[in-house]
Amino acid sequence: MHERRIGAVVIGRNEGDRLRVCIESFAGQVDRLVYVDSGSSDGSLELAQRLGATAVALDRSRPFTAARARNAGVDWLVANDPDIELVQLIDGDCELDPGWLNTARVALARLAHASIVCGRRRERFPDATPYNALCDREWDTPIGEVDTCGGDALIRIDAFTDVGGFSPELIAGEEPDLCFRLRNRGWKIYRIDAEMTRHDAAIHRVSQWWKRNQRSGFAYAEAWKRRGDADPLPRQRVVNNLLWGQPLAWPLWPVLWWRVYRRSDAAYATHIVVGKLPHCHGQLQYWFDLLRSRHSVLIEYK
Repeated sequence: MHERRIGAVVIGRNEGDRLRVCIESFAGQVDRLVYVDSGSSDGSLELAQRLGATAVALDRSRPFTAARARNAGVDWLVANDPDIELVQLIDGDCELDPGWLNTARVALARLAHASIVCGRRRERFPDATPYNALCDREWDTPIGEVDTCGGDALIRIDAFTDVGGFSPELIAGEEPDLCFRLRNRGWKIYRIDAEMTRHDAAIHRVSQWWKRNQRSGFAYAEAWKRRGDADPLPRQRVVNNLLWGQPLAWPLWPVLWWRVYRRSDAAYATHIVVGKLPHCHGQLQYWFDLLRSRHSVLIEYK
């Protein structure tokens, strides 16, 4: 069996030194590396070029999204190196584990009908802030066949193109949307027990935590609108957030907090309960934008 050629697509916007760490972590591991930039003003494009990456700048006349950036990177690989069969997607605030690509390539070849393989994402500085620690817990998800992946994953290009790539208009939740369409075409997604990437959330303020959860709420509301009863999870999340986020439910928050606390700890329980508010905020934002036929803009927390 021949060894499949691998490309990498790194996306970013004003990631600074995190971008340098990300690109350098791929040294000698991929056949092509493309960096796609979404309007950075910190010299990211020039930095990527100095580090040997192909740098692609998205047209500023169209709204930026991570989905659009990843599509642009894969499109460049397909057009300029059609022998590339696998692509590692990664965000510019992440660092690749040195053993990941070899492990993932073998797993992708071994697992039947596999379109995507992802692994363990960790926070680089989990003890720096309570918010970083919460992100580190969020990345600790089950192993095996799964419904979706995150922004870091090794993907078969033929599967990616089979479903038309990411939906470029999505400002959040583009990975579950892609995976939903892949699963409908008979492809499978797997998470394996192997170190994949280290992420730098860099969340230091409650306002950042709020924005990040607001974005999640927005994504669930849009996913429900797009997929309806074909995918019950978004509807369940939206309804749950609305029930617990509205003022009449606030007196019952201690009950919910205690239920979560018994399975975790005080910090996580508080995150889950109080997080109902920014989730509702994001859901309402989606519906207001929809009613006004207004294009939604990125919800950035950095």
